[in-house]
Amino acid sequence: MRSSHLAQAYTLLVLLSPSAIVPAPSEKTYRTSRSPSKRLPLPSIHDPASVDLTVVIPAYNETERLPSMFSSTLAHLEAMRTAEASRTYEVLVVDDGSSDGTAELALKLGLEYPESEVRVVALEKNVGKGGAVRHGMLHGRGRRLLMVDADGASRFEDLELLWKAMDEIAPKEEAAVVVGSRAHLVKTEAVVKRSLLRNILMYGLHTILRIVGVGHIRDTQCGFKLFTRRGAQQIFPYQHLATWIFDVELLLLAKQLAMPVAEVPIEWHEVSGSKLHVVADSLQMLRDLLVLRANHLLGRWKVHPPRK
Repeated sequence: MRSSHLAQAYTLLVLLSPSAIVPAPSEKTYRTSRSPSKRLPLPSIHDPASVDLTVVIPAYNETERLPSMFSSTLAHLEAMRTAEASRTYEVLVVDDGSSDGTAELALKLGLEYPESEVRVVALEKNVGKGGAVRHGMLHGRGRRLLMVDADGASRFEDLELLWKAMDEIAPKEEAAVVVGSRAHLVKTEAVVKRSLLRNILMYGLHTILRIVGVGHIRDTQCGFKLFTRRGAQQIFPYQHLATWIFDVELLLLAKQLAMPVAEVPIEWHEVSGSKLHVVADSLQMLRDLLVLRANHLLGRWKVHPPRK
C-alpha cells in the first residue's frame, strides 16, 4: 500500500512539473533597431564574452511602462559607456509573447540611442517571466549579465552598487550572483502602502522560502540581479521554472553550486500595471515551490558542477 501511494505521489510530481523549454526556430534569432526587418542568429552564453554588460529585459505587454524604463536605463548605460570606465553593453529585450506591439516599440525606442546596441527577441507564445529571463541569459554576450524588470520599479543607477559588490566577491569574474534587495524598505511607505493581503502573502512566502533552503536571502523576488558570465553559464541551463517563483530556483541552484551570493539594498518604488494576480499567482508560487523542492530532493532536477 505504501509503495502504491509513493508511486502515485511520484506520478503526480511528474505531471505537475513543467516540461523542458524548447525554443522555436524564430526564437533563436534577434532583430536590431538598425535592421528591424533582418533576423540574425543569437549567440550562446557559452561563447566568449564580447561586451562588458548584457541587460536582459523580460517584457510582456509593456508598451505603457517600457518607454520610461528604457529612457532611464539607456541614459545610464550611455553615461557609463562614455565615462572613464568605458563600459560596453548590449540591451536584450525578450518579448514574452506580447499582443500589444512591445517588440516593435522596443526597436523604435532603440533608435533614440544610435550608439546603443538594442537587440529584440520575440517569443512566439507567453512562457512566463522566468522563461523570458532564461532565454535572454542563455543568449547574452556580456561578461556580466543583469536581469531587470520592464516596469522601471528598481532605480537603474543602483546597478553601480551591484557592480561594486560583484567586484568584491568575484574579482576574477568567478561564478557569482549579486541580488538587488528591497528588504530595507519593509517598514517604509513603499511597502506599507501595499494591500494587507499582499503583505500577508509576502510574509508567508518568506516562511516557505526558509523551508525550501533560500531563507538566507532576505529578498528573493526583486527583479534586479547581476550574474558573472560563469555564474550564468552554470545556473541558467538548469533552470526549469518559467513562472514568477523562478528567482528562488536560481538562488537555490547558486547555493547548491556553492556560488557566492551578495545582497545589496537598492531603491525601489511600486509601479502600477503589475501583471501579478496576487491570490492566483501566490497559489501557483506555492505549488511551484513544492514541485521545485520535491524534484531536487528526489534527484529529478540536478545541477552539474563545472569541471575543474
